[in-house]
Amino acid sequence: MSAQSAPGPVFPEIDPDEVSSNPSGNRSFQDVASTFLSRRAALRGGTAAAAGFLVAGSLSGAAVASPPAHAVPAGKPAAPGKPGSRGLLGFAPVPTSTDDAFTVPPGYETQVLIPWGTPLSPRGPQWRKDGSNTAAEQEQQIGMNHDGMHFFPLGKGREGNRRGLLVLNHEYVDQELLFPDGPAEMTREKVAKALAAHGVSVVEVEERKGKWQVVESRYARKVTGTTPVEFSGPVKVTHPELRSNNAPMGTLNNCSHGVTPWGTYLTCEENWNGYFGTEDPSWSPTPEQARYGINAGGFGYRWHLADERFDVARNGNELNRFGWVVEIDPTNPKAKPVKRTALGRFKHEGCTVVESRGRVVAYSGDDQDGDYIYKFVGEGNWRTQRALGRSPLDHGTLYVARFEDDGRGTWLPLRFGTGPLTAGNGWKDQADVLIRTRQAADAVGATKMDRPEWIAVNPKNKDVYCTLTNGTGWPGEANPRTPNPYGHIIRWAEKGRDHTATTFTWDIFVLAGDPAYDSSVDLNEDNIFGSPDGLWFDDEGRLWIQTDISNSSQNLASRGYDNIANNAMLAADPRTGEIRRFLVGPRGCEITGVITTPDRRTMFVNVQHPGEASAAWGAPSPANPRAVSNWPDFDPQGRPRSATVVIRRTDGGIIGA
Repeated sequence: MSAQSAPGPVFPEIDPDEVSSNPSGNRSFQDVASTFLSRRAALRGGTAAAAGFLVAGSLSGAAVASPPAHAVPAGKPAAPGKPGSRGLLGFAPVPTSTDDAFTVPPGYETQVLIPWGTPLSPRGPQWRKDGSNTAAEQEQQIGMNHDGMHFFPLGKGREGNRRGLLVLNHEYVDQELLFPDGPAEMTREKVAKALAAHGVSVVEVEERKGKWQVVESRYARKVTGTTPVEFSGPVKVTHPELRSNNAPMGTLNNCSHGVTPWGTYLTCEENWNGYFGTEDPSWSPTPEQARYGINAGGFGYRWHLADERFDVARNGNELNRFGWVVEIDPTNPKAKPVKRTALGRFKHEGCTVVESRGRVVAYSGDDQDGDYIYKFVGEGNWRTQRALGRSPLDHGTLYVARFEDDGRGTWLPLRFGTGPLTAGNGWKDQADVLIRTRQAADAVGATKMDRPEWIAVNPKNKDVYCTLTNGTGWPGEANPRTPNPYGHIIRWAEKGRDHTATTFTWDIFVLAGDPAYDSSVDLNEDNIFGSPDGLWFDDEGRLWIQTDISNSSQNLASRGYDNIANNAMLAADPRTGEIRRFLVGPRGCEITGVITTPDRRTMFVNVQHPGEASAAWGAPSPANPRAVSNWPDFDPQGRPRSATVVIRRTDGGIIGA
């Protein structure tokens, strides 16, 4: 073990995702949007744009976004929903807040469920509020920093609405809060505990006498950074680039997720690069490693000081085992998680799966400034594939998006032997294309984006929406902004409303931000928001929007985020464009992960990293872990904990209606 070095700053001056590692000369989305809007004579970031491109007008004091571009005749401005028309939103908007509280509209009630450290079984090891649980105990407890999540009903009808499996991701750990003494000295036990707090939790929950609780279950388990895994698809575990000093194990930085038509859960590895580092002064990243943001310091975890697995100079191929979508069968605890390599290797924010013409289509964003939007189209009918014993996620074509100047777009295939992806240009085979997905996308000319995050598909018309959290921006006269500190939501319609199509039309659903700092923003006090991240449609067509304002910006006037305040979740009606704020989270947190029971009368929402180091509020420490937040326990001897919150209407009605 190398000599210990001091930890990094208590909070980053900028989110690492906001730093581009894309050196390609590909056009940026800002440049494309600028050209498109100039040609269409749109107002800058404006309130009325040709072809339904931008935010349109205002309705009853709420933001109104334009109808989909494909539904509006070219050259004809889009009209907002008619005043007085019946919309999907039936709650009073919640005001912004800087309080250390979880706030919902009048007529709603909340319950905190499965905070970090909750035992998977009622008989399991109990949470210790001083953070002293061991690595072995953490293996049997809910992990840290909850993120993407799904509810799998157990039973039909009413039974399926009151009992099921919650499967949720744990994106990363805050080592100031995870250990009683913080991260100053890194040990193998600390690395083991951190790995046990990562990954995915599967827990059975049930409503009893009006309260949800964890119950004993044969399905309960953890998938962590050390769980044995398999690789499937074009990149085999025997591939030379995957040979490592240890057995294939673990999943890391599990951000958003997806659900397959056959009932499995897809967890997505995002900022996996930040866990690796080295003290070897002679090491420097290869071009391939640099393209994925690998450097000697990583994100300051310093695990390599205690575990050679994470020393990039000694065990460099371990990197290539991460950056994948991982399939988990929630009802088969004995089944190994499988990394589905046909879906590509990058910083997967999520993996939204839909069915089109009997085939599976999986959308995914690469969450780094200047990176791309992808989709995978399965080969043939997925039911036939499964009947033949083949995974529908192992056979198909991965595409990357190019957005054209005229409001159209093209899906470019990342297929060995197609276009520039040939042996003559240095590509070995399809496995090589998938291991180096980012460089393959660079080569074919994909469009750089402002940090593509969650993707959601409207169940009513099949439009696809994607959150673009923020970006440094590139030159351009009109929308989006350069820079783009607030982000926006883009949407597109596949040709013929067929998700397997290779062309589409696109527009911008809403431009986020605060009009007090940016006059191009058409939002007000009931719905201003910034840094959109989580995105989900319920069955009635409400679009739920969750925000992830970095703690380097949250609550700060110097960053234009003081009026927006704490992170929040909003709901939008795509038919009318109306947006309202539904909830606000506690200090220092991100709101992420949302799902309801099938009857839509119980909603589960995750609060991630409450109390994390914040430029506005300070930083937790072993001496004072409650410096920023004490949510949800408000224990004078405790510490803040990520948690799932249950939300219900007091009258038992449908959430949001």
